[in-house]
Order: sequence, then structure tokens, then C-alpha cells
Amino acid sequence: MKNAEYLMAVLDSQALAEDSSELKALRSHRETIEECLREAFGSAPVIRYGGSQAKGTLIKESYDLDIVCYFPRDEEDAGDTLEQIYNNVKDVLSKDYFVEPRTSALRVKGLDKVDFHIDVVPGRFVEEGSYDAFLYCSSGDRCRLKTNIETHIKHVKGSGVTDAIKLMKVWRTRNGVQLKTFVLELIVIDTLAGTDLNLEGQVKTVLEKLRDESDSISVQDPANSGNDLSELWNDGIKASVAARANSTLALVKSSGWESVFGKLPEKAQDNVVEALQHAARSSSAPTRPWCE
Repeated sequence: MKNAEYLMAVLDSQALAEDSSELKALRSHRETIEECLREAFGSAPVIRYGGSQAKGTLIKESYDLDIVCYFPRDEEDAGDTLEQIYNNVKDVLSKDYFVEPRTSALRVKGLDKVDFHIDVVPGRFVEEGSYDAFLYCSSGDRCRLKTNIETHIKHVKGSGVTDAIKLMKVWRTRNGVQLKTFVLELIVIDTLAGTDLNLEGQVKTVLEKLRDESDSISVQDPANSGNDLSELWNDGIKASVAARANSTLALVKSSGWESVFGKLPEKAQDNVVEALQHAARSSSAPTRPWCE
């Protein structure tokens, strides 16, 4: 199996089918969580998918579901302040779930602490008719963060490099790299902007950037340039990521991509080969998909 086929097979092995048990479980928990929130707050909040599910970058190996719960600007039933909204949503969910508070999100688990891979993100819209929203920050110098979920989704989903993002997420997970998905997405998109590379070239370019220029890489929230992301991309994280990228590129050079991502399930290999054969048969002037 050539490099292009192999990397596509890695992606295929990470896909979650619409009828998969994982997605069915996520949707079921999502519905139950929304019922809890609606019972407490009525129709006031906007409740929708965020994160990798909405962006099209979900991978089987490490997936989370973000559920945003944003209240109208003038809605006070959930609380007068962002902190009150955050705590009131937490209290509502805590009746049926074990809730683990995070910086701006609430990690929802079963009462037996089984992780559902779901984060609920409470917030308040800045103004009517806009997806700009304020989130509560439970740590750091500022108590609130201005963001825009729609901008984030469009920035990633429309980047044209979601496959590269997914492969880099697999790389991050298997290498134990402590790097937030949001930051990884921004780095991949900025690095590949204006390039015209195949998937292997994209992943190599990102790894080379992380290895050689991690100190000069800056990350900026596309929804709000004023947000300080420095703690998510600090010197310690940069050094760790650079070291992992260096060892990965050395492995690829000496032993190929399989030494990085491992052997594939037979089904994933068969699916990719079948797709390539179908593409060749349906073309009036078939190209050779095994060529670079």
C-alpha cells in the first residue's frame, strides 16, 4: 500500500459512521442533556452542537461533543452574571450527572463517573442576531471570554484541510501530546494556507513547521483577536510538540508512515482500495491513484 492509500486508510479507520454505537450514544446523551436544560430554562437558550462534530473533524480515537447553551442577552432566569449562568447550569445538570467544572465548560459524566465525552458550554449572547457570545472563565485574570462558535465552525470546516487536521489529531493522541484541539486546528490551517499539497505533503509540512518553527508560531482566535491563547501555546508545550514532531519525521524517513500510525484494520485497507478502484473505473481517462 502506497503512502497516499495508507494515510487515507488511517482516516477511514477513524471515521464514525452515522449508525455507529459511539454516535448513537452521543446523540442519546445529548438529547437527555437538552431535556434537562429545557425543563429548567425553557426555550430561552440556544442549544446546538459545537466542537469537532460541527466542524467535521471528529475522529474515533479521541472524540468529544461540545454542546453550547447560550442565553439571550436580556435573559436573567439563568442568572444575572456569567458566573451565575455557569453555576446554575452546573447545578441543573448535577441532579442527573456527575459534572466536572472546567475553565469555561462543564464535563458531563454518568453518576458512576463514566465519561460521556460531552462538554456543555454555557454562555450569553452579546447581542440579538449575532453568534458573538461571552463565556465565563473560572481561571485566569479575566472572568469572561468573548467568542463566536459560528466563526470557529466556518473557519475550520471551510479551511479545505480537515483531513490533515484529523490526521494530526490522531498523531497528537498516539504521541500523548498535550495540545488543545483548538490550537492544533489553528496551527494546521495557518501553516497550510495558500499551499497546494496532497495529504502526505500537508501532514509533513505541518510536522516540519512544528519541529523547526514552534517558537515563532503564534495562534490567534479567528473570532476575537483580543483573546489571549498564550497559555494554550506556552514554551513548555512548544518544546514538547517540537520534540515529538522531530521524532515523528525521523521515523517517517527511516521506516515510513506505518511506524507512526501503526498497522490498519483489514476493513480500512479494503475500503480505500475499493474506493480507488471505483474512481479509476468511473474515469474516462483513468489516472493511476498509486502515483504521487
